[in-house]
Parts: sequence; C-alpha cells; structure tokens
Amino acid sequence: MNIVMVIGALIICLFIGFIAYRAGRTIEKKEALEKVGTAESKARKLLDDAIKNAESTKVNALLEVKEQILKQRTDFEAELRDRRKEVSELESRALKRDELSEKKAEVLDKKENELQTKEADLNHKLVEVAKLNEDRIRELERISTYTRDQAKNELLNAVKEDIKHDTALFIKEQEQIAQDEVDKITKNLVLQSLQKCATETVSFATVSVVQLPNDDMKGRIIGREGRNIRAIEQLTGTELIIDDTPETVVVSCFDPIRREVARVSLENLILDGRIHPARIEEIVERSRKEVENDIKQKGEDAVLKTGVRGLHPDIVKLLGRMHFRTSYGQNALIHSIEVSKLSGIMAAELGYNVNLAKRAGLLHDIGKSIDHEVDGTHVSIGVDICKKYKEPFDVINAVESHHGDVEAKCPIAFIVAAADAMSAARPGARRDALETYTQRLTQLEEITNSYEGVASSYAVQAGREVRIMVLPEKVSDDDMVIMARSIAKQIEEQMQYPGTIKVNVIRETRATEVAK
Repeated sequence: MNIVMVIGALIICLFIGFIAYRAGRTIEKKEALEKVGTAESKARKLLDDAIKNAESTKVNALLEVKEQILKQRTDFEAELRDRRKEVSELESRALKRDELSEKKAEVLDKKENELQTKEADLNHKLVEVAKLNEDRIRELERISTYTRDQAKNELLNAVKEDIKHDTALFIKEQEQIAQDEVDKITKNLVLQSLQKCATETVSFATVSVVQLPNDDMKGRIIGREGRNIRAIEQLTGTELIIDDTPETVVVSCFDPIRREVARVSLENLILDGRIHPARIEEIVERSRKEVENDIKQKGEDAVLKTGVRGLHPDIVKLLGRMHFRTSYGQNALIHSIEVSKLSGIMAAELGYNVNLAKRAGLLHDIGKSIDHEVDGTHVSIGVDICKKYKEPFDVINAVESHHGDVEAKCPIAFIVAAADAMSAARPGARRDALETYTQRLTQLEEITNSYEGVASSYAVQAGREVRIMVLPEKVSDDDMVIMARSIAKQIEEQMQYPGTIKVNVIRETRATEVAK
C-alpha cells in the first residue's frame, strides 16, 4: 500500500514537472520570437539608413567629381590660352627677326658694294701712284745722274757703314757691361778666397780648444736633440764646433771675453759632470765671475810689470780686458806694456818724467777695452776714460794724439807716439786681415742691436750668421719675420762682406717658479 502510494506520488510529481517544463519552453520560445522580431525590425531600419547614406554619399561623390572635372577643364583652357599667347609672341618675334635679318642683309650688300667701289678706286690710285713713282725715279735719275741700280748700291753702302758703326758701339757697350760684371764677380771671388786663406790667422785669435776626457763627453755636451749645446751657445754668444777631431771641442767667437767665458764654462761642466740647461746657466754665470776675476788679475799684473802706480781700480780692470783684445792680430795688453816700457826707456834717455811716460804708454790704447760696447773710436773713448778718472794732461794728450788726429802738445805725447809705432812695426806684430774681420763682426752686431726688442745678438760662423735673441713681450712671431727681413736689408746696404750672411731671429718664452 505504501509502495503504491509512493509510486503514485512519483507519477504525479513527474507529470507536474513535465507540465512545468513544457510551460517554460513555451514561454522561452515566445520570448525568443519576440527578440527575433525586434532584431529584424532593427536590422531593417539599419539597412534602410545605410541605403539612404549610400545614396547620399554617391550623390556627393558625383558632385565632387563633376566639380573637379569642371575645374581641370577650366585650368586646361587657361593654360591652352597661355600657350597660344606664347606661340603668338614667338611668331611675332620670329617675324621681327626676319625683318631685321633682311635689313641687315641689305646693309651688308650695300657696304659690300661700297667696298668693291673703294677697292676699285684704290687699285686705280695704286696704279697712278706706281706710275708717279716711276716718273719720280726717272726724274731723280735725270737730276742726280744716277741710275736706279747705282742709287741702290750707294744707299746699301751707306746703310752698311751705319750698321757697322752701330754694331761696333753695341759690341763695345756689351764688352764694358761684361767687363763690369766680371770685375764684380772677380772681387767677390777674391774676397771669399782671402777669407779662406786667412783661416789660420782668424782661427788663431778667434777660437779656443777645449780638451775632453773622452769622445762620449761630446754626446753629453750636445744633449738630447741638441738642447745642451744650444743653451751654451745662447748663454755665451759663441759657437761650439764638435766634429770628428778626437776628444776636442772648438769654441769660436770674435769676442775674446765671450769665448773665454764659454771655454771656462765648458771646462767646469766637464769637471762637474752634470750637464743640463739649468746647470749650464749656473755654470756660465759662475764662469763669468771667474773671468772677471781673471781680468782684474791681468790688469794688476800689467801694472806690476810696468811699475805704474796710483791707477784707479776701474782702469786696472779695463787694462785686464785688453788681455782678451787684439789689434791687427797683436794682443792689446802686451802691446800697451811694450809701449809703456819703451816710453820709459826713451823718457829716461831724454831726461823726462819716466813714471809719467810709462803711465801714458800703458793707457794710450785704453779705449780698445770697451770699443766693442761704446760708440766712437778707441782714441775718443780713451780720452773720455782718462778725463773721467782725472789723469794728468800729459797722459790725456798722449792718448788723443798718438795716431796724429790731434796735435801733440807735450814731449811725453811724442815719446808715446814713437813707442807705439815701434811696438806695432816689429816683424810679425800685426795682421791687418784679423782687424778687418773683427770690425766687420762688430758692425754686424751693432746693426742688430739697434733694433727695438732685441735682448742680445751674436755673430757666429765667422760672420756668415748672426743670431738675435728678442724679448717675447715686445716682439711677436709676425714681428720676427719683418725684423729679420729689415736687418738683412740693412746689412746689404751698409756692409761689405764676402758670400752671404744668415739672419736668425730667436724668440723664446720661459715660465719660472720656485717651489718652497
């Protein structure tokens, strides 16, 4: 019973569920149909809108195309009109050119006709001239009694004589020009030959030889890239010659004091062993002081040898400088000592003041000690020195009159002049070539030192080169070029010299600071 009730209940539930399912399906189907209807109506609406938009767009596009076609057509017609106008203008110009060409052709034809007419007239006139010339020749032959051939020969003979005379003058003129050129070349060659032949004399008095412990020392003196030898040459104003001669360095300079400073500096550097630019500057400065002391000692020795007393210490130093000065190859200090002794001997024989005569003889060439540094002759410089240090009148008169420039006014002056001539005239005492050479180098340095901004200048290479050190703050790189050219031009105009002279302008900038 219970089972039947359960089954019945189940059947009822299944029926109710089926009915509910069918009802739900019907409702869903209805809703779906409604949604489909709504979608279809929307689609139809969208389609209608799209069709309307498409038709509107099509109409607009057609309008734009028509407008573009109309515009292009208008542009084309305008361009076509312009082209037609240009063609019309070209045709007009062509017509004008044709008209001008026709006119020019007419003018040319007219000118050609005129030229033909003139040519015919000219030919006619030439015929008339030729006829007149024949008549003139016949008349001349009749008057001069010469035939044409005779007159031609006479004229040719006259022309030959004139040509012969002109040729002789031309040849003579060219020979004179050639002779002048030959004389000029010959003089130059002779001067060069004389300079080469005077090598022994010049070398004897203008070079010093420094002996080296070994040949390796040459490389140390030269230094890296030549910096040591350049420093020595620039600081001393000399030229160092380092060649294949074993264990030898030659110091060359026409100024004996500069040469002595360089020689002493080299010897001190070799002994010291430390050779570099900074050490070189120290050694050169120390060597200058040593040379100054040596100069003082030489002057004192000269005073002792002659027995002259009471000289001012500055005059004694000037006498010492004369040890390094030569006059025509003769040592100036030795010459002065000789003159002093000779003057004393002659004064003693004649009964004059021996001490005064010795004093005048010793000081007669004192001006030569600084004549490289002061303008004027050694006579005028010597007189100024003697007056400055209040020397006696007899001494001053002897100094200014020993070359005969001024009249001798006292017996001592005559004695000194005679002693000077005796000392200079002894065999082998003097060499003129050396004095000329020294004067030329002195003049060379005077020219270069006269320019503003020049710190120092040195004549080297036996006067074939001059090195000029300029102040960098006063002379720029561009100014150097102008200065070198100006100096070379002035040397050409004011000096006489064999060969050529090289002008080297050197500008060096230094920065120095002390570390404390």
